Amino acid sequence: MKNKADTTISKRFALIGLAGYIAPRHLKAIQELNHNLVAAHDIFDSVGIIDRYFPQARFTTDKNTFLSYINGNIDYLSICTPNCFHCEHSIIGLNAGADVICEKPLALSVSEIQRMADSQQASGHKVWTILQLRHHPEIMQLKKSVDNSEKDIVYDVDLTYITPRGHWYSASWKSDFNKSGGVAANIGIHFIDMLHWIFGKLEKITIHHSSPDCITGFMTLKKARVRFFLSINSQHNPDTSNAMTPYRNITVNGKSIDFAKTFTDLHTVSYKHIIEGNGFSIHDAAPAIEALSAIRNSEVAGLTGDYHPLAVKVAKH
Repeated sequence: MKNKADTTISKRFALIGLAGYIAPRHLKAIQELNHNLVAAHDIFDSVGIIDRYFPQARFTTDKNTFLSYINGNIDYLSICTPNCFHCEHSIIGLNAGADVICEKPLALSVSEIQRMADSQQASGHKVWTILQLRHHPEIMQLKKSVDNSEKDIVYDVDLTYITPRGHWYSASWKSDFNKSGGVAANIGIHFIDMLHWIFGKLEKITIHHSSPDCITGFMTLKKARVRFFLSINSQHNPDTSNAMTPYRNITVNGKSIDFAKTFTDLHTVSYKHIIEGNGFSIHDAAPAIEALSAIRNSEVAGLTGDYHPLAVKVAKH
């Protein structure tokens, strides 16, 4: 039986990417679980948010100074940096003698996953990732239902996720495909992972449209046929009354799954499982990263075969 970590002892955390959008969720999780942030780093200095959580934490914009802070002095390094740095920064944490808690996507390629796995084995420490939808009550119930179904059942799934972004997006690292991996990696990784977790590994993929603001296609998984539509364009939102409000919908065999509630409030749950030694590992994250690679390497087919109903808004015949 796996030994659980002693969660009653306060752990020492460091965080890299403090100025980023996602960092406050990590700060909140560390605080709510009564652990301590001792050091943080970002190349930008707009990090006043830290005073709400850990005003005594050391902060630097200099990478080498940060490394001197953390080497041998922390239990965990939390990574909230742009996607293209996740592999490099995870290895830094491992080499500093810490476990790593990395935002998704854990990596942008299969080769990066392998580098991280090799470094993990050499260091004796672990890389964990935040896959919070696996902790969502409705998603957990769906997985239980699928796991208990007959083996030969194949589900029909429609996934629609539109999270509108303003003009700032095109000026940020998120719009640079080499840094972010594109829309599928930026906003779709939640759902790509969740679908693989529930319905099994990717068998085939068709991309009907791919652009900087939207990707739509069809995936065949072991136990599901999935039409997906991922977008940051408010004009694609079916809810025209409030186009800048995220639109999230999953239907499984015609039944809608409501996962909007608590969608953004699961980082603390994720941290709790990680610190107990029951978090999601490189091995858990790998199938979704493999799927991202397949999406990236697929040619755009246009409106052929079975496509998402919203695809007609964006794709050309």
